[in-house]
Amino acid sequence: MSTDPNEDHHSPMHRPRYVGIPTFFRAPLKEDLDEVDIGIVGVPYDGGVTSRPGARHGPREVRNSSTMVRMINQATGIAPHELCRVADIGDAWVPSPFELTGSHDSIQQAFARIHERGIAPLAVGGDHSISLPILRAIAADGPVGMIHIDAHCDTGDDYMGSRFHHGAPFSRAVEEGLLDAKRTVQIGIRGSINDRDLWKFSHDSGMRVIYMEEFYRLGVDKVLAEAREIVGSGPVYISFDIDSLDPAYAPGTGTPEIGGLTTLEAQLLIRGCQGLNLVGADLVEVSPAFDSADITSLAGANLLFELLCVLSDARSLANSTA
Repeated sequence: MSTDPNEDHHSPMHRPRYVGIPTFFRAPLKEDLDEVDIGIVGVPYDGGVTSRPGARHGPREVRNSSTMVRMINQATGIAPHELCRVADIGDAWVPSPFELTGSHDSIQQAFARIHERGIAPLAVGGDHSISLPILRAIAADGPVGMIHIDAHCDTGDDYMGSRFHHGAPFSRAVEEGLLDAKRTVQIGIRGSINDRDLWKFSHDSGMRVIYMEEFYRLGVDKVLAEAREIVGSGPVYISFDIDSLDPAYAPGTGTPEIGGLTTLEAQLLIRGCQGLNLVGADLVEVSPAFDSADITSLAGANLLFELLCVLSDARSLANSTA
């Protein structure tokens, strides 16, 4: 027997989870973008929040909690690190975070570089306004469909002088020709409102809005069947806001709404996206300052793993048929 204590732990993923620098899922840190199929990237920006800040710290805490995630999805059998070259490619941080439009430009430029290298992005925010510059980069050649899991439609308009906050990324994305509204499904919408027409844009543009009460009546399987039919075979982006979860499972977010998804329901929804033509995804609005016992960042890390699994499956299939 070897006396070398590290002989069986050459891969960082097989070492104790308290060892080493925390990267997303203990994947290699590769900021040079070489030999990467899926790049997991932090976007520590929350200049678009309309109320409680703090999501800028989300990527760091999700990274830390992701060291608890193992290599194989027991439920689906997907082992993303075997299917694709997965790397933590650092942060798309902005040099001028106090100016919203310029910050979005910086994020767009970072994701344009990722897209130009043929890398599928898996982003961790940050507030939900980051989805707009990401879509500007990856949907520059044509609109994508979207499965959007959230407590809010995020299709608002002007708020206190800005149309580019975290409550409006997808109305702007439709207006800019980045998002195909008729291939967009919004799941889990709920909560009190000040305006009965708050989400009028979603309905008028042709998005399918599944409010939480309807989700509860239909169940996961019927919701997924309809969502898959709507998005079809074209390119699809997944955007997951952690506040889609009930605050019992994710208190650490800026705009919590009771009556939300369980973590299992969220896992099943993401797993049900396997086989779609996925081109990227994001997980946003983890705000560690409002968390308790790291349960929100832990939920975020595990749901990020579910996103990584379906994205790696899609990328592997695309590579095999190219």
